[in-house]
Amino acid sequence: MEMTAREHIKEIRRKKFSIGGELNPLTEDLQQAVKNLSAELYAKDVHFLMELIQNAEDNEYMEGVGPSLEFMITSEDITGTGAPSTLLIFNNEKGFSSKNIDSICSVGRSTKKGNRKRGYIGEKGIGFKSVFLITAQPYIFSNGYQIRFNEEPCPHCKLGYIVPEWVEENPTPSDLQQIYGSKTSLPTTTIVLPLKPDKVIPVKQQLSSVHPEVLLFLTKLKRFSVREHNKDPKLNTISAIAITSETNYVLRKNIDAESSTLHLSAERKINVSEAECSYYMWKQKFPVRHENRVERRMEVEELVIMLAFPLGERLNRGTSSPGIYAFLPTEMVTNFPFIIQADFLLASSRETILLDSKWNQGILDCVSSAFIDAFVSLVQSSENVPPSSLASIFRFIPLNNSSYQELNKVRNSIKEKLVKENIVPCESYTQQKFFHKPCEVGRLMPDFWNILEKAGKEGKSLLNLSYQGKYILSPSFDTGEYDHVLSFLGVGPVNNEWYAECIQSSNLVAGVAEDVYLDILLFVAENWKSKLDSTRMKNIPLIKYVGVDGDVSLCTIDECRNSYKAVLSSKNSYHSSWLINWNWEFHCIASHFFMPESTQEVIQFFPKKLILQQWLQKHVMVGAVDVYDYAVHINNYINKDNKLAIAFVHFLYHSYSKSYLSKSQVDYLCGIMPLIDNHGNLIRQRKRVLVPAKRSKWAGLIGSNPWRGESYVELGEEYLCPDSFAGESCSGEQILEFLKTHVAASDIPHIAPPNVAIPAVSAPLTKQNAFLLLDWIHNLKCWRTHIPQSFLASIKEGSWLKITTNGSSGYGPPSRSFMLTSSLGNILQSGLVLADIPLIDRSFYGDQINKYIEELKTMGVIFECGEACEFIGRHLMSLADSSTLTRSEVLSVLNFIRYLTENYLTPENFINTIKERRWLRTSSGDMSPVGSVLFDQEWEVASQISNLSFIDTGYYGDEILSYKEELKSLGVLIGFSGSYKLVVDNLKSPSSLSSLTAEAVILILECMRHLGQSSKLIRTLSSVKCFKTNIGYKSPGKCFLFDSQWACILHVVSGFPLIDTNFYGGNIFFYRNELLQLGVKMNFEEAVEVFAQIFKQQVISMTKENVLSFLSCYRLLNDTPHKFPPDLRKLFREVKWLRTRLGDQRSPSNCILYGPDWQSIVPIALIPFIDDSDNYYGKDIYEYKKELKSMGVVTEFKDGVKFIADGLFFPQDPSIITSANVVAMLECIHILLHDHGSYKFPDTFWKIISQKWLKTNDGYRPPDQCLLFDSTWDSHLKHTDGPFLDEGFYGCNIRKYKNELNYIHVTVDVMEGCSLVARHLDFHHEFSTIVRIYNYLSEFNWEPDTEVAKRIWIPNGTENGKWVSPGECVLHDKDDLFSSRLQVLEKYYDQKLLLFFSKAFNVKNSPSIDDYCQLWMVWESSRPQLSHEDCFKFWVYVYKHWSGKTERTLIDNLGKLPVASDSDGILLSDKHDVFIADDLLLKDLFEQVSPQPIFVWYPARSWPSLPRIKLLEMYRKMGVRTISESVKKEEASMVDVPQLNQVNPNDTLIKKGLVRLILGFLADPVLKMEADKRHEAVKGLLNVTFLEIVEPIAIKFSLSLSSGEIVELKASRMIRWDREASKLFAQKLDRSGGYKKMIEYATYFSEAISEGLLWENSDHIGALFELIKWCFILEFNEEAVGFVMKSKNMQIFEEDEEFLASIFPASN
Repeated sequence: MEMTAREHIKEIRRKKFSIGGELNPLTEDLQQAVKNLSAELYAKDVHFLMELIQNAEDNEYMEGVGPSLEFMITSEDITGTGAPSTLLIFNNEKGFSSKNIDSICSVGRSTKKGNRKRGYIGEKGIGFKSVFLITAQPYIFSNGYQIRFNEEPCPHCKLGYIVPEWVEENPTPSDLQQIYGSKTSLPTTTIVLPLKPDKVIPVKQQLSSVHPEVLLFLTKLKRFSVREHNKDPKLNTISAIAITSETNYVLRKNIDAESSTLHLSAERKINVSEAECSYYMWKQKFPVRHENRVERRMEVEELVIMLAFPLGERLNRGTSSPGIYAFLPTEMVTNFPFIIQADFLLASSRETILLDSKWNQGILDCVSSAFIDAFVSLVQSSENVPPSSLASIFRFIPLNNSSYQELNKVRNSIKEKLVKENIVPCESYTQQKFFHKPCEVGRLMPDFWNILEKAGKEGKSLLNLSYQGKYILSPSFDTGEYDHVLSFLGVGPVNNEWYAECIQSSNLVAGVAEDVYLDILLFVAENWKSKLDSTRMKNIPLIKYVGVDGDVSLCTIDECRNSYKAVLSSKNSYHSSWLINWNWEFHCIASHFFMPESTQEVIQFFPKKLILQQWLQKHVMVGAVDVYDYAVHINNYINKDNKLAIAFVHFLYHSYSKSYLSKSQVDYLCGIMPLIDNHGNLIRQRKRVLVPAKRSKWAGLIGSNPWRGESYVELGEEYLCPDSFAGESCSGEQILEFLKTHVAASDIPHIAPPNVAIPAVSAPLTKQNAFLLLDWIHNLKCWRTHIPQSFLASIKEGSWLKITTNGSSGYGPPSRSFMLTSSLGNILQSGLVLADIPLIDRSFYGDQINKYIEELKTMGVIFECGEACEFIGRHLMSLADSSTLTRSEVLSVLNFIRYLTENYLTPENFINTIKERRWLRTSSGDMSPVGSVLFDQEWEVASQISNLSFIDTGYYGDEILSYKEELKSLGVLIGFSGSYKLVVDNLKSPSSLSSLTAEAVILILECMRHLGQSSKLIRTLSSVKCFKTNIGYKSPGKCFLFDSQWACILHVVSGFPLIDTNFYGGNIFFYRNELLQLGVKMNFEEAVEVFAQIFKQQVISMTKENVLSFLSCYRLLNDTPHKFPPDLRKLFREVKWLRTRLGDQRSPSNCILYGPDWQSIVPIALIPFIDDSDNYYGKDIYEYKKELKSMGVVTEFKDGVKFIADGLFFPQDPSIITSANVVAMLECIHILLHDHGSYKFPDTFWKIISQKWLKTNDGYRPPDQCLLFDSTWDSHLKHTDGPFLDEGFYGCNIRKYKNELNYIHVTVDVMEGCSLVARHLDFHHEFSTIVRIYNYLSEFNWEPDTEVAKRIWIPNGTENGKWVSPGECVLHDKDDLFSSRLQVLEKYYDQKLLLFFSKAFNVKNSPSIDDYCQLWMVWESSRPQLSHEDCFKFWVYVYKHWSGKTERTLIDNLGKLPVASDSDGILLSDKHDVFIADDLLLKDLFEQVSPQPIFVWYPARSWPSLPRIKLLEMYRKMGVRTISESVKKEEASMVDVPQLNQVNPNDTLIKKGLVRLILGFLADPVLKMEADKRHEAVKGLLNVTFLEIVEPIAIKFSLSLSSGEIVELKASRMIRWDREASKLFAQKLDRSGGYKKMIEYATYFSEAISEGLLWENSDHIGALFELIKWCFILEFNEEAVGFVMKSKNMQIFEEDEEFLASIFPASN
């Protein structure tokens, strides 16, 4: 063997690589292939380890051998190459064959090509040669081969990588055995890789990170290990591992799927630990869809998808676990709890799959279906286990999102499919387990599960808990542990209405223990606000209560909330029975009911009592009441029932006696309860309660009840009757005492009086009643009770008090009675005749009357002298009210005052009574003494400005003057004595105060000085023209008091109103403060304010003298404290008072004082210079430059540049504008941009600036059409290439104003000039210039902005050419077909500009399908025949650009198509007369008889660039028919049927295998043929009469052309099925005729049977035809037919088997 292997290597080196032999003519190709290999190898990120594992899986193994792969790394240099470490790979495969060696010594000749269907997992590509990434010299020892390869080129043939060298030593097989271990034999194949120095660490890292699940989807390899071999084990650095796999096949055939359990174990050598995990494996096949096919998988017809479900913790080595395998693990972490394996297309590194590959997308599209089938299978196989054991299955659902969007689509698809499956376990409370779709299942709240559990234990039937279409999730699943799974599946809580439905339908409330009942209430309470408030829960009977009949009933929450039933509970459990009994006594008034006593007792000890009680009270409106609360409730409903009112009093009495109510509570309740009055009415509103009239004192004093109008109630006699309620009795006396105590029934004098007049006091009272009345008043005063006005007034004014007047007895009112000492009474009576004094008759009342002094005072009795005098005064004033006091009566009053004073009696009370009353005649009529004046000379001036009330001395005479002291005591003013306030208070109206005398004004100022400030004076005089000024009388606010400090402003304007000091005298200056208060202006600020107003009024008429005087005054005041204020300065700036050269008046801030700096700009701007002509201000104006500047006049050029922008003015002829003018303007713009950053140029500026005024190489242009050339343009363009500014005119200094020019829209940036340069292209004809401009436009990515700009120069020499549109151009014409129709730009321009034309002008890269169609149409009309080359190029282009649009374009435009002919050229023929030769027999026949070619052209050989199949498919889509479908066939009828021999077809043709094949084909779901129809079709075949013919059957074919011509021919066939006659005519099969006759007969037989069976499904005839033909050759052998059916995924069902058995019974 060694010699054979060695000779094989020598032969390869000699023949293939020309080493020691003849030169191989393919050497150049090999060199190029090796170069490509090298480039590909190092360009890709290849994972060499995965490539080697992949190769091991693809290897062949001897039967009975457990395939294994071992990696060993050692630091020993066993190859003698100086490698720091060596990697050895041991594989117990069959070993390398000669073909393998040939393949590995080649490039791209893998023995795996085309063997995807045989289970090879390696890709066509790099494979073994990936080892060159880590080694320069790989060694292979296998089946006697001892060879190595070298990365470096062989010196003999200059090739690397693939040239084998024989290895004699270093190492030898014995060296390998020694390092492998002598205890076991060396595996068949050993690969030795001396590692590159920089690859040692990466290799060790890769070996240490091999994932333990690497064997998971490998069908051959069962063991994999990694270890390190060093003489000193301490030097080992890799993490050693040994992995084994074992599969227990428990196959379950289902939907073309199978399942099994795989066990992986991984032994780690470092810590001598072993980990293991089992995986549920699911394998399923799916057909490859056409749209997912790719060239690398064209031979694959089925997708095989495997899913691995880890049944425990996945194996890993501290790294994340991959989720996608392509037989070997990728590095894609899917975040899914299962693993996906399929024949994915991978990136070269094997780390990820190609997510944009349509092949991979087709796989991913099927993953969800595989998962669903696997998952449903797992669930269904668990039907006999408890639901809790299903948890491990449901954790396989991919709950979490993946970081890959494509995998998220898989996850979403899984979710969409899962929710349609019956997979969720439900609770039925039976032994039967039920599964339902997630959308049909609902979750319960945990608390409700507890309620159901308790209810079930108490015997409640819970068999049917499905309400509202929702089944209940199994309780073992309905926990928080499965929230994420259930949420993903869409299993949500049941509808909140479900709970109400369940409680009501299951009758949960009735019959359960109180603790369960409270659990139900608590459940409702805790979920009320969030879930149940808006459900029917409020409408189901839920709340227990004791009814009118004493039985327990149920009501709804709504009934409670809407007050249909008011359910109550007792706050104190000891009171519950008491309240329930009394509620029954009250007949459950107003539908008030109590919860049962037992329920209330259980609530008291309920763990969550507070929650339950709060809910009952807040949301159910169950009132928690005590006896007091209940009493308040009952009281509210006692309105018309007297018996209930009496019962209520008894309830209060007994509740109080049992201490259920406190005294304060009883007092309150008694205060609000209704009482029965003496008329039998129920009275609720009252102030007080009276004892019955027959027992009262008030009736003896008053008579009838005067309090009735004030809600005083007189108790009825019903309260005195004994009675019994709720088992409790008491007497009427007890109730009456109870009412006296708590209702406060009262009598005089212990009751508040009514606010009415007492009729009894209008007449004399007995002494006893008088003292009773005094006692009543006494009590009221002691209680500090308010005595009602009407009541007290009737007592005060009633004539019930006995009096004496001047010795005569009588009765009078207390208010006009006196109780004085006798001596005082005598004095008053003897000294006064103005009024009589009535005194109380003490002889009648005795000394007891002296005890009631305060009460008598309250009644109005007068006790003091002063009060007596007041009485006399009031008497006099009552006379004055009815008529004016006469002169004598007034003098008597004055005399009475004098008399009292002389008798040492105080007159104050008398005076106080009369001094404010109007009884004294004055100049203003009858007035009170207070405020009246006794006139003398001191009041003369005051009378001018004030309306004073002077006593009418003419009426009273001079006698009145003798009573000055008495008048003074009454308040009359005697003498002026500083009565300034009186003067001001009685000030005359404003109309009477104009043009006052100087004395009157001085008095007014004196009044102000003495009073401090008089707002009345200021207000009254503010608009009165009372001050005399130099221009007449003016109001104070319009006057000025002269001040010399600001006198200069009087010279500027006229009309200042100054107070006339000559009229008022110098003393007027002493009243500055008072004048200021009145509004007289005197300070500078006020003066300049008026000055400003006058200034604004007179500004239009200001003369030169006014202006110069103003500037002089401005200068003068500027050096004093009296500067003009800022607002006035602002006025000076803004008011238009300066005349300009433009002939108008402007504000200073809009004027300029001319200077020499303005000379250059004047020709192009209208500027407002101050008019310095002799006719106006002259040169004197320049003396005030400083003042003018401070007012805002522009005096410097840099400050006035904005006027240039506003006044810019260009002449019509731009040639007049000099360069100096332009530079001056640019300087202005510079100043505005840099010194006035926020300045905004006016619209007029932009309008003027947009004119043509800048000189360029192309004449005068507006700025936005100009360019500024500087050094940045030099490398791109020349100065003449565009409209650049004329530097010959402006000079190079124009470049200094680059920013300013840019601001006015001159293009200065080389990157922004494309548009202008492009528009200037039309002026150029030199090709070099145009190319230079195009290069510039290309560099800055210019795109045309107008249609005019979209033109391209086609040169004709260096100076001439033409402009064409982009639509007339293409970049390339690879086929060289369009030179006469399109401009091909690659002929004139380089590649860089071609890209520019493509991007900027959208020039097509090459002719479009429309162009090709137009070209073809030209050929149709102008060329009788085409060359093969042109036709080939055309259809290659069409193939490469085939699409739906292309198809429509060709159909619409192509009228002729190429046909095959014998000539050198290709003819074009009407596409309706062209056919595809799908039947070669017909093709041969028609080619012989047709006068013209009728079959479409295609290349003699199929080229990759134009596959024949694709070309024919395009023809079909364009409407070209096949010859088989276009011809009409007529078969000769069989006339001599009786002469034919009938044969038994079962002997030769109709066999059981054929019928099985037909049944399997007809059972395909696509045909939608049920069993009975299948059987009927087969019976039609079996019932056919088979007749043998000698001569073949004649057939006539005809083909119609568009011209009307019909091409006809005749042929023959061996077999024909006449369906209508149910006869089959056939020649006898001649088996001696060889294979040709056999296949010919099989063809005709298959065609006849297929057409006869599927005449209604003609689309499927071809498929059945091929199957029958295939199996005919196999003589319908049943085993062979069975294999064929499986390979085509065909099967028959039980009913078909029975049918088949009935036709072909088994022989005994």
